[in-house]
Amino acid sequence: MKFSTRWIGEYVDLPESASELAERLTSVGLAVEGALPHEDDIILDIDVTANRPDAMNHYGVARELAALYDRPLKPLPGTDSFGGVPANETIRLEIEDFGDCPRYCAFVIRGVKVGPSPPWLAARLQSIGARSINNVVDVTNYVLWETGQPLHAFDLAKIRGGLIKVRRAKAGETLQTLDKELRELSPEVLVIADAEGPVGIGGVMGGFDSEVTGDTVDVLLESAHFYAPVARRGAKLLGMKTDASHRFERGADPGGCAAAGLRGAALIAELAGGQLAPGLAELHQPRPEWPPKVDLSFRALCKFGGADIPVEDGERILRHLGFRVVRDGDAWTVTAPSWRYYDFRDPYPQDVYEEVLRTWGFDRIPTTLPAIGGADGPMLHGHRLRRLTQDHLATCGLSEAINYAFHDRARDEAYPTLRPAGAALALANPLSDRYAVMRRSLLPNLVEAARYNQRRGAGAVRLFEIGHIFWAPQEGGSEEAETVALAIGGSVGTPWERAVPLDFYDLKGIVDSLLEALGVAVSYRPAVLPRLVPGITAEILLEGEGGPVVVGYAGQLDEKEPGYPFLVAELALGFLPAVTASLLVKAPSLYPGIEVDTTLQHPLEVHWQELAEQIGAAAVPDLLRFWLKDRYRGAGVPEGAVATTIGFLYNSETASLTQEEVNDRHQALAARLTERFGLKQQGQDNKGEAS
Repeated sequence: MKFSTRWIGEYVDLPESASELAERLTSVGLAVEGALPHEDDIILDIDVTANRPDAMNHYGVARELAALYDRPLKPLPGTDSFGGVPANETIRLEIEDFGDCPRYCAFVIRGVKVGPSPPWLAARLQSIGARSINNVVDVTNYVLWETGQPLHAFDLAKIRGGLIKVRRAKAGETLQTLDKELRELSPEVLVIADAEGPVGIGGVMGGFDSEVTGDTVDVLLESAHFYAPVARRGAKLLGMKTDASHRFERGADPGGCAAAGLRGAALIAELAGGQLAPGLAELHQPRPEWPPKVDLSFRALCKFGGADIPVEDGERILRHLGFRVVRDGDAWTVTAPSWRYYDFRDPYPQDVYEEVLRTWGFDRIPTTLPAIGGADGPMLHGHRLRRLTQDHLATCGLSEAINYAFHDRARDEAYPTLRPAGAALALANPLSDRYAVMRRSLLPNLVEAARYNQRRGAGAVRLFEIGHIFWAPQEGGSEEAETVALAIGGSVGTPWERAVPLDFYDLKGIVDSLLEALGVAVSYRPAVLPRLVPGITAEILLEGEGGPVVVGYAGQLDEKEPGYPFLVAELALGFLPAVTASLLVKAPSLYPGIEVDTTLQHPLEVHWQELAEQIGAAAVPDLLRFWLKDRYRGAGVPEGAVATTIGFLYNSETASLTQEEVNDRHQALAARLTERFGLKQQGQDNKGEAS
């Protein structure tokens, strides 16, 4: 938001240095992102956070500076109450639900002459990027940027039946707003209506048919407070964003309607040559929780902040910011001002502590090392599992990614999920169509991140993400579970290092090493899954009480994007048992080993997992490890068969093995495999000699 320093300076004396001003405002949470000269003024671009609507105006910023510099804050001109008979003889007010609109004030200015604004008013609005329209409308914008209270001016002659009624829209009602768009209204939208229908949308925008024009003679000025959630819902449903809705959505000052309205009415009478009718028409029902109070200890404030703040400074700061303070020794009762209503509806002492500390100066708090106590409790299984997974995958060379927990429905349906029986959970209020459903898999967003890096020239991408997936069970409700997903692709190493592309076995190696580190034994079986290449896809199985359970999958992504392919995997962390693995270091054998390669022919339907299980079950003495070296189909291999080459390493911890000992054990293993699978042994190649 843009703020004029000259305008702010009308309410509080400012330092000469604009850079100092920007630095001090930033230190209290009003981050100044730029300061640009504009004629004889300096325009500050301030990032006002959503919880500080009280600072979305020049007087609110001046209030912060008065507290910072301990300088008096000048009162707003023209906001003193005035006597006279309430203007209900001119206009009648009704509010259907005070929960939607706790306060409505109406002022009447007769005999106005609508025309261009005086140069000072037009220039002031233009300095902060607002467009000058006419003297009446410009006053409403001026007061909004001065006090934070949105106003709206109606042509009184166009208010039918002399009635203003604040109510919910009726089904089927429409309204042409000031931007000349015809809006279809619903009962969730709050409207300002006259005796015949809507003339404005509460807290958002007025109607075109009742706007102030060059023919307007009498003006009805509205200054109301609309409950923030109601204003937010109406603006969202209609897809509208205005200066008024921006403030009402975040919480305008419920106690400032009358003063701001009087300020605007007096200015209109002054600049448009009108006569302000005595009194005002008003309906007001305070909320039962108003005003919010909080009891606190000033010693507790100092302990909380870690600094000895003089008690006089604390009280002075709070009073400058508009808080009422009643002291009884160390016990304080603090009442929040109306412009901080939404920020202090359910106040805690810490909320008040923050007000004092940020104004007194965080930079004045001495730097100390915090006390380090014992752990609050043992690390839970889920935390330990997540920490070990993160550390292991980072050790494997993968980088952790963090993505949104939602994506579009098309990508959700295109990828495999560990919960295929559960439906996607649709968001009631999505940011856009790209974020319409909660994710049932981490892969869609992770693959998009990997592709992003690939398209920007990354020679290799290795990413992982740990997060929750969500689904709707058939019986209703919603559930979630934690998973880890991997996406790798490209080539590792340099040409000098004989760089090779990453393939399925690299992915499987990472998954296997992770599960081994977690102390979990799994098996694999071929699978056909969406978006993954058949033949290069497997499900990951964990043996359970009722048989194997699918706890993950791995495969090559089936995409026709240019560039290298990606290998992906997803594993359900919540299904893994308690982590019991510990780091064990085992010294290698002092004696040499013997490698033996064996090539076997077998039917295609016999998968490597079955061979590996059978070799492991054989428990051959001194067989240290075995591995898949090659699978071949072609000349010399019968149709429907495949030749699988397996490497074996025999090694004893007590003596050097002889070739004859290895041959005897290996031939017995080959015979077992032949008997089990009907395999034909093609031959063997000895790669070691016994010493």
